[in-house]
Amino acid sequence: MKYLAAVAGVALLSACSPQQETHTETAVDAKLTYPMTVRGNVTDEYFGTVVADPYRWLEDDRSAETEAWVKAQNEVTFEYLEQIPYRDKIKDRLAELWNYEKVGAPFKEGNYTYFYKNDGLQNQYVVYRTDAEGNTEVFLDPNTFSEDGTTSLATLSFSKDGSLAAYAISEGGSDWRKIIVIDVETKEQLEPTLVDVKFSGISWYGNEGFYYSSYDKPEGSELSAKTDQHKLYYHKLGTAQAEDQVVFGGTDAEKHRYVGGQVTEDDRYLIITAAVSTSGNKLFMKDLSKPDSELVTVLDHTDSDTYVLDNVGSKLYLVTDLDAPNKRVVTVDAANPQPENWQDFIAESEHVLSPSTGAGYIFAEYMVDAIAKVEQYNYDGERVREIELPGVGSVGGFSAKREADVVYYTFTNYNTPGTIYAYEPDAGESSVYAESKAQFDSNAYESKQVFYTSKDGTKVPMIITYKKGMELDGTNPTILYGYGGFNISLTPSFSMTNAMWLELGGVYAVANLRGGGEYGKAWHNAGTQMQKQNVFDDFIAAAEYLIAENYTSSGKLAVRGGSNGGLLVGAVMTQRPDLMQVALPAVGVLDMLRYHTFTAGAGWAYDYGTAEDSKEMFEYLYGYSPVHNVESGVHYPATMITTGDHDDRVVPAHSFKFAAELQAKDAGANPQLIRIETNAGHGAGTPVSKTIEQYADIYGFTLWNMGVKELN
Repeated sequence: MKYLAAVAGVALLSACSPQQETHTETAVDAKLTYPMTVRGNVTDEYFGTVVADPYRWLEDDRSAETEAWVKAQNEVTFEYLEQIPYRDKIKDRLAELWNYEKVGAPFKEGNYTYFYKNDGLQNQYVVYRTDAEGNTEVFLDPNTFSEDGTTSLATLSFSKDGSLAAYAISEGGSDWRKIIVIDVETKEQLEPTLVDVKFSGISWYGNEGFYYSSYDKPEGSELSAKTDQHKLYYHKLGTAQAEDQVVFGGTDAEKHRYVGGQVTEDDRYLIITAAVSTSGNKLFMKDLSKPDSELVTVLDHTDSDTYVLDNVGSKLYLVTDLDAPNKRVVTVDAANPQPENWQDFIAESEHVLSPSTGAGYIFAEYMVDAIAKVEQYNYDGERVREIELPGVGSVGGFSAKREADVVYYTFTNYNTPGTIYAYEPDAGESSVYAESKAQFDSNAYESKQVFYTSKDGTKVPMIITYKKGMELDGTNPTILYGYGGFNISLTPSFSMTNAMWLELGGVYAVANLRGGGEYGKAWHNAGTQMQKQNVFDDFIAAAEYLIAENYTSSGKLAVRGGSNGGLLVGAVMTQRPDLMQVALPAVGVLDMLRYHTFTAGAGWAYDYGTAEDSKEMFEYLYGYSPVHNVESGVHYPATMITTGDHDDRVVPAHSFKFAAELQAKDAGANPQLIRIETNAGHGAGTPVSKTIEQYADIYGFTLWNMGVKELN
């Protein structure tokens, strides 16, 4: 097998010739002995079918037995990883690549201009501010929140005049937050910390107080117990949290799983969204200029995703996919805001719309085969221009206050580090505000978009990135990444961890599967509930395309995905274990019969359905649920499951059970490991140091199990 090219002067990945691959067997090659996982006798019955759940005890994240199991599994996993000879070399090189200054776009609040910056290897980004004289200082440094860097800044929100700030912190990666209110000038905390806040924004009403959302603290484990009645609160400064008023969600009639509140920029209206799942919401509003105003219903059903984009006086601008699967912007007067009074402002098109506002304009971003296109409109509905973007890729930003003169946006793709541009909307001109300082030669790599055919004939896009001049001979280590759910679109973006894989000589492929939002609501729905198999078929077809076109072979292919993408990997590796050499399911939803019984899992029923819905839905879920489809006697790919012990979004019990099943039933010699990050959650706020260690382990594990024995 030939050497894999990489950037000159950096690590060169080599796989040896067959003769060279003959080596003395080491401990890392030997058949592993796993910790014993006790099988219980718990069963459940669904529509007359009895289903065994022998590892139910692993759902108890507070038990001494589960804690001991986690410790024993990590000992086996890290002993294996430590013997991979180039693991530290990958870690050191990734740290070297990561060590450059990263700056976010500026935003003005009160008398200061704020921005986020990371000097290089800081675990968390630091918030800086600059005054009118140009003096810059640290405003908030989350690296000081905890000794190990695992407490992160989750949300930062300023009062109307910018003199006060409220920020939320996450400890150990948990979705549960605390909110701290400070005086902007002195940075001193003004009142006791608000606690037990979850799935919440912070929306100020003037300088008087703010709206936030949470659940009642559950009985039992706060990391796994079910939470299903979200409430919107108003916190008036200077009062105790116990006195906070429930604005919406406190009654049985108002019971919803997700409730949010947002005050319009002019402080006139409170907009409330209420949803029972991750798709579809009701919409309400309240006129804050009238103290005793009633809550007005805009939408009383969850058949659409609809929200308020902006308002000019009583004229509301709404974004909706009601009767418009690719979304449209409509206007309506707040006096009669119901759908029968809506007027198209930006009509639905063949491409998915995601609008934003700033500097007195509306920016309509469209997704064209997962690639960004942006058009600028004024508030009279006139199209001003299509904005010329720096290239083919993704943009983020185009959002600012109405009085701003400039809006900022970031452009990126898989082989172009993010660059921040300043855009002057009156002139229609972009200029570079902050160029990436990443030490990555974009010109050495290329991305290619292809359209392959899935099992039922559907054309699916995929972007493949690799080093220019790479030989298509089937020997290239390849990671195929996917998600395919929840209307989430995978658009091209740069990642230093992916850059490391490319530098190692690997191919990185991202498939835009059904279930995502790349082509609107129809594309999303085609990968939900009784059509979920379409997502798995799309991913399998992507792998088969990469093999057929000689980018790689089954022996050099790894599949990776996280959360819903972890389900994707778990389902595909159990359906087609022959297709890949390595499987990397991260924080996955893997027990499809019980996912809805944990934390906010029931909110995912729009995408999955539940085992309690009907006999047909149960049988469908049972047919692909990864935990329930590991079979004895099968040779599964080398697998490293990754999760966090504080993940209260997709509880780690999913991963624990899947690992136990694989270790008990796999008939082959490939390792079946689980890497459990301690004091970590679903991913957000993960310290840089832990991210680097995790990816060094993932890439080391992947390459070693593809037969790569050394890096030169």
